[in-house]
Order: sequence, then structure tokens, then C-alpha cells
Amino acid sequence: MPTEVVDIQTPSGTFEIRVEVLWGDMDALRHVNNVAYFRYFEEARVRLLSAMGMGAAQGRYGVLAHASCDFLKPLLYPACVVVGMKLRRVGRTSVELDCWIADADDPGAVHARGRNVLVCADGATGRPVPWTEADRRMLMRCFSA
Repeated sequence: MPTEVVDIQTPSGTFEIRVEVLWGDMDALRHVNNVAYFRYFEEARVRLLSAMGMGAAQGRYGVLAHASCDFLKPLLYPACVVVGMKLRRVGRTSVELDCWIADADDPGAVHARGRNVLVCADGATGRPVPWTEADRRMLMRCFSA
């Protein structure tokens, strides 16, 4: 999926990426299939965790515990979308994110809103582990203007 992290001037507290909508994201009705919306949210989470420095090398992962999406407006190919996330809550081992997908050319045109919960997990055991102070600092940096 072609993506790029972009430096968009956004309201404080958001993390955003741009995603090009692919022809293969369409369904038989010629609009973007609902599964693609979840892939766009996934790409934003992966980029967030990467920006935080989390992954295999650190032995800790962000595991998706909850994902929801409200489909507000059909998305048609071709398009470029902005996938945004706002930090809603930081728990001991989890974070809750409000997510949205908007038209890159018209940010007011929101196509979907969702909610994701990520749990910090140990790579060896798969068990939840607390966020470190360094993780919390990186989260705050990723979600600051």
C-alpha cells in the first residue's frame, strides 16, 4: 500500500498519514470496500508504533485489542485520504485512539470514524506489559503539534 508520513499542520494531539486509495480497494459497487478502511487504520497504527520505536528489535509490540468503524460517506477511487488518530486515553498497558479517514483534498469530508485500543505486549510471552516512561514520552511527542 503506497503511503507516506506527511507533515500536515494539524490541531494539537493528532497523528496523521496519507494513504493512496488503490484500484484494488474497490468492491463490485465501485466504492472502497469496508475492509480497506480497517487496513488504512492499521497502516496508521503501524506508522505510530514505528514512530514510537516499538517493534521486533525491542521485543515489545502493540497488539490490537479493539477496532470499530462507522462508515459515514462512500469513498471512491481514485482518491488520497488522510488517516488521523487522536489519543483518547493512556492506560497502564493500553492506549485508546479515536480514528478517522478524510479526503486529503477536502479534510472536512470525513468518510469514516473509528476507535482502536492497542495493548503493549511482550514479544516472548504475548502477555500485556506496562508502557515504559520512554513509551509515554514518545506517545506524547507523536501526538503533539
